[in-house]
Amino acid sequence: MLRQAVRMTTPKLSPSAVAQGRIRAMNNWLGARVNMSTTAGKEAIEADVLHRKHLSSRTFVLNRPKALNALNLSMVRNMTPQLQAWDASDLCKVIVIKGAGEKAFCAGGDVRQVVELANAGKHNEALDFFAEEYKLNHMIATLQTPFVAILDGITMGGGVGLSVHAPFRIATEKTLFAMPETNIGLFPDVGGSFFLPRLDGETGTYLGLVGTRLKGIDTVYAGIATHYVPSERLAALEDRLAELETKNHDVINMAIEDFVSEPVHGHKYSLSDDREAIDRCFRFNTIEEIIAALEKEGTPFAAKTLTTLRTVSPTSLKVTLQQIREGANLGIADCFRMEHQLSRQFLSGHDFSEGVKALLIEKTNEPKWVPATVEEVDREKMLGQYFRNQAPVPLSLSNTTTWKQYPFRRYGLPSEEEIRMVVKGESAGSGPLQLTTEEVADVCVKKSGGKIGVREKVQEVLSRKVTKNADGELKWVN
Repeated sequence: MLRQAVRMTTPKLSPSAVAQGRIRAMNNWLGARVNMSTTAGKEAIEADVLHRKHLSSRTFVLNRPKALNALNLSMVRNMTPQLQAWDASDLCKVIVIKGAGEKAFCAGGDVRQVVELANAGKHNEALDFFAEEYKLNHMIATLQTPFVAILDGITMGGGVGLSVHAPFRIATEKTLFAMPETNIGLFPDVGGSFFLPRLDGETGTYLGLVGTRLKGIDTVYAGIATHYVPSERLAALEDRLAELETKNHDVINMAIEDFVSEPVHGHKYSLSDDREAIDRCFRFNTIEEIIAALEKEGTPFAAKTLTTLRTVSPTSLKVTLQQIREGANLGIADCFRMEHQLSRQFLSGHDFSEGVKALLIEKTNEPKWVPATVEEVDREKMLGQYFRNQAPVPLSLSNTTTWKQYPFRRYGLPSEEEIRMVVKGESAGSGPLQLTTEEVADVCVKKSGGKIGVREKVQEVLSRKVTKNADGELKWVN
């Protein structure tokens, strides 16, 4: 009876009411799906590194613009496995890395976090950052897949490690490069011991010790970047790279060259006037000799450089000079292993913590270095502590690949050494010994495949490095 009563009192739904109910249920379900999708999208946007796929290209976007995309351990661990997967994928033909925001590619490593771990007694966790960062840097250097770094903004420290070892490094008018580690009581790591001594003359020694900044196209002249592309062309360049169906590096290079800016009329390389002084003063193997040479110069450049050298960490100066000299003769893998050992010592020392505290945390800009002067840093003690005191656990890299010269250095402008060989007739295809300035430039342009900027660099180098005898023959001046 009860069941019958219920049936009698339950209203019968019309077909239209049933349909409306189903519509409401479907809308509720779709709403939930939209909310879930929105939440997932928001989480992706807020990730510290974004991964993007477009046709045959794969892109990392460093996504901490408020922190100038400073590199932390989370970002390193985000990129490393994905980079390995992309490198192994047949569908991925080119890998791109760039920074979010308008200001920076990557302004450096998050050293404040590292120092806080070390000061809390968590030295192994602090060292993990350097170990995993260097492992990623080495992986970028030894990838089989073409890797393109877009340096559209501040590129310092850890950002240099993510880019400078890649075969393709694209500078724009917003690029600002520096390795300012001696200023915070550290040393130019992330492979600085490899790339700095391979720059022209003593340019790398100067940049590593002093931390001088280079902007825009000057990074191409210095050998930091390989191409100069105005930022307004970057989107089109990325689309072009995504269309390529090959991992051939020469094809990638030709595609990038299509977007390179014509030489800036009237531009003068910012280090040009001081390049000979840099080579004269920074060729020595002790900081004391470098300082003495700068004092002898007696120029505004020398005075400014001396002021900087007397401000930064004395220990950092001596370690940096030694790492650059040793790195000149090491393969890239051994350079990273050496830097891992140096990082371990700096984490347990005084100056790194002091420099980060004074410049980045308390911002007094008055670090108290220990020892306080270059003269007080005993060279033998420094060598024993930083270079002969081997790490209990050496750095483990993801592969065994190594080399003593960058395999894709041909994609940048010619080095001063390559230009010297043409002048002296020691380079294949350089022709007769007695070449004019224009003929030297013509040979270099031809050897580069017509690369934009080669003629301008050759002319800048020759203006400093050659003289003419009575017969008009060029003579290289050492």
